[in-house]
Amino acid sequence: MSDSEHSAIVGDEPVSKSQRKREAKALFDFGRRLVELPEPVLLGLPLEPALLEEIQFTRSIKARVARKRQLGFLAKKLRLADLTAVEAALEARQDAARQVNARHHRAEAWRDRLLEGDPSALGVLLDARRDIDAQTLRQLVRNAQREAAAGKPPASARKLFRLLRDSDEVAALPTLP
Repeated sequence: MSDSEHSAIVGDEPVSKSQRKREAKALFDFGRRLVELPEPVLLGLPLEPALLEEIQFTRSIKARVARKRQLGFLAKKLRLADLTAVEAALEARQDAARQVNARHHRAEAWRDRLLEGDPSALGVLLDARRDIDAQTLRQLVRNAQREAAAGKPPASARKLFRLLRDSDEVAALPTLP
């Protein structure tokens, strides 16, 4: 049985031509994604040496049409490889980036809420996080509000953000009231 006949049947049911095209496009896109990764990230993935060599060769091609043809060849190689470990490693990397993003957004939201002048927000934050120095926090909020009113650069607001971000890295900030 040839490769195309083998991949066309799953169990007892034949796979539609549209489904095969979707799978081929997904592998092509996955290959493109691998080619576009930064070198240190690529080298950190659990790739077979032959596959890694193909990816690096594809990176070296600058001509658009030739690169697209090589990406198609890479997709064919990817079809034959076991990619579960590679996909898991990429997913773990994305999860870490999402967590950093979420921490950043939480700290921004808290900074904005504190700078609005809501005294209950300050109380909620200090009750939930005893490790944050209350005096420093209040002073940064006051200074940031003064700077904003005077039209000065937001140096204290930046310091406040860094304080909130750093404390969020230790333990997540509470949800906003």
